[in-house]
Amino acid sequence: MKIGELAQVAQCTVETVRYYEKEGLLPAPARTAGNFRVYGPEHLERLRFIRNCRALDMSQEEIHTLLRLADQPADGCGAINAVFDQHIAHVDERIRELVHLKEQLGSLRQRCSSEQAVDACGILQGLAAMETEERPERHTHLG
Repeated sequence: MKIGELAQVAQCTVETVRYYEKEGLLPAPARTAGNFRVYGPEHLERLRFIRNCRALDMSQEEIHTLLRLADQPADGCGAINAVFDQHIAHVDERIRELVHLKEQLGSLRQRCSSEQAVDACGILQGLAAMETEERPERHTHLG
């Protein structure tokens, strides 16, 4: 199939297919005499795998690792479990960060409980007076 057909079947864009090829996640396809890319079922399977990993918010590095491991079918799956354990830890850290963010937003929101002039808005006053915390080092793959 051509790139447009692959993208349609995989429910993504042609640009996404090209991007994954460029990043080395999707193997380069064969080419016709007219230099058109020709994709097979293995490309579709791999593209779906990549898209499923992205739906789980996995980084490209994690996906590269999983694909390398998947290409060694006789090996044990302990390394795959390790990738997932590490990703779960990333998700846990991001949840903690988001809970903290929600608390900060809620605190600011409580500063303005009724309609009033903008110059008396407790949220804007809180934002202006707020001491920004030094951002802690993030321990997630999200950077």
